[in-house]
Amino acid sequence: MIILRKLNDLNEIISQQKKHHHSIGFVPTMGALHEGHISLVEESAKENDFTIVSVFVNPTQFNNAADLEKYPRTEDVDIEILSESNADAVFFPAIEDIYPHGQKAEKFDFNDLENQMEGKFRPGHFDGVGTVVKRFFELIEPDRAYFGEKDFQQLRIIRQLVENENIPVEIISVPIKRENDGLAMSSRNMRLTKEMRNESPKIFRILTQAKSFFEPHSIEETRQFVKDEFSKTLLVLEYFEIADEKTLKPVTDKSKPDDIRAFVAAFAGEIRLIDNLKFK
Repeated sequence: MIILRKLNDLNEIISQQKKHHHSIGFVPTMGALHEGHISLVEESAKENDFTIVSVFVNPTQFNNAADLEKYPRTEDVDIEILSESNADAVFFPAIEDIYPHGQKAEKFDFNDLENQMEGKFRPGHFDGVGTVVKRFFELIEPDRAYFGEKDFQQLRIIRQLVENENIPVEIISVPIKRENDGLAMSSRNMRLTKEMRNESPKIFRILTQAKSFFEPHSIEETRQFVKDEFSKTLLVLEYFEIADEKTLKPVTDKSKPDDIRAFVAAFAGEIRLIDNLKFK
């Protein structure tokens, strides 16, 4: 596996791949890698000649400075994990490679997708995401890019970005990778206390129960069910939403959209976790 730290080296590698008409798969990450990230790498390796992973903790998508400061950085371990995967290269950009004109996010209009759920609680977050992903697409020019469904709203927004900006890349979604107890894999999980690590799988358990509850009950009854179930745990529910997968707007008539998904954000102590589950 090739380790790239300079933009010139990246450009040379990309140029070589294009010259030989090799397809390029791209997996953007913020490091602190786990099996969920590797599932994206393996999917890319199956479908492309060359797979490149980026590791970059993007400052403009953090609306909480303390969260940015505490975000786990495990470069040596990440390299080790990737070297045992089917990744062909990993790129560690400098901040000025991504933000050559200063550390500021672009402003985007994602057709109101950015104002739902996460957008309400993390102002500016998706402008930061859009800025860094657009920049990586410019630098790497991948044929396909891989995103996990745990960040489903982000995935939907990236699709909108590609459409809005007319970027010639295929966005591939990969199902959520879970621990044996159901907890969605996340880099933030390593910051959980032992007590909260034991408590956190209840997020997925409640989502699964809510899916069954939803079938014979109303949307409002399902929302109340979820609130009641969270109140029996040590977790603090930030939001639970039943939304249309396309618009991400709350569903008011469960018979209307073809694709309905439930979304949740909750605090396990100081650590904020998100998850989602397809309901229909």
